[in-house]
Parts: sequence; C-alpha cells; structure tokens
Amino acid sequence: MAHIFQINISQGGVPKRAIASGQVTAEGLAGDWQNDRRYHGGPDRALCLFSLEQILALQAAGHPIYPGATGENLTIAGLDWETVRTGARLRLGPEVEIEVTGFASPCRTIAGAFREGAFAEISEKKFPGRSRLYARVLRAGSIRAGDMVQMISPDEAGS
Repeated sequence: MAHIFQINISQGGVPKRAIASGQVTAEGLAGDWQNDRRYHGGPDRALCLFSLEQILALQAAGHPIYPGATGENLTIAGLDWETVRTGARLRLGPEVEIEVTGFASPCRTIAGAFREGAFAEISEKKFPGRSRLYARVLRAGSIRAGDMVQMISPDEAGS
C-alpha cells in the first residue's frame, strides 16, 4: 500500500528535516520555506514529492541521498512512481488532495546528495520516471507520516 514515508520541511534550503505530521495549505506545507521562490513554491509548486524507492535505488548505486536530501516535502513509498504524471490526482490521508503539476528540475543546490555532485540523476529529461514532482493543493488538511496515498480519478476528487 502506498503511504507517506516521511514529511520534510526547512526554513529554506536543503536538506529538509523530518516531522511526524503537518498541515497542508494551498501554499504548501506549514513551516516550510524555499530559498528561491522564482523556481520553487507557490500555488502550482506547493508541494514537492519524491519516491522512497527511487531514493533507495540511488543509494544502491552509491549516492549519499536520503529522504529530505533533495528538498522534497513528501517522501512517498509504494507508489508506482513511473506512472505518476502531470494531471495525476492523489489523496494523502483522509483529508488532503493534490494534483501533480510537473517535474521538479534538479539544480546544483542538491549536488551533495549525489556521488560526484551528479544531480542530473533525477532529471526527467535524462532519466524519465526518476524525477521529483510538483503538485498543487486541491483540498487542504492534516497529514501524518504513515498516511495512505492513493491515486484518484477527477470524479473522485472532493469525495
């Protein structure tokens, strides 16, 4: 079953630190901030998501990456990451609904999470299906580590 493995916040920059629970608003995760708001944050990039399985595969390849190291707000486990695309809707726990708005382009800020600074390892252009994702919040609410994550159809949204 797909679930929220870890919730991550920071006052700007990376890595983001784990918290047990959080409040999701239209602007993102309460208590979280991004240093460069031109490229991160805002309503269409309110949350950044990444796959625990992708992190583990990168670790197995020798990268020092760990949950929160690349600035994702939510580390998700058990979701078929390669099938999650722009427009996909996800329910997080009993309250929150989000819509994927695009892929998060990697930059040198996260280079420390990769062997020899190879941050392009999570570039959607170079390695499709391995990127972090941005999402907008359709329905705000509380989330906790361990909460279920499920893909939903547009007609299920808000129900």
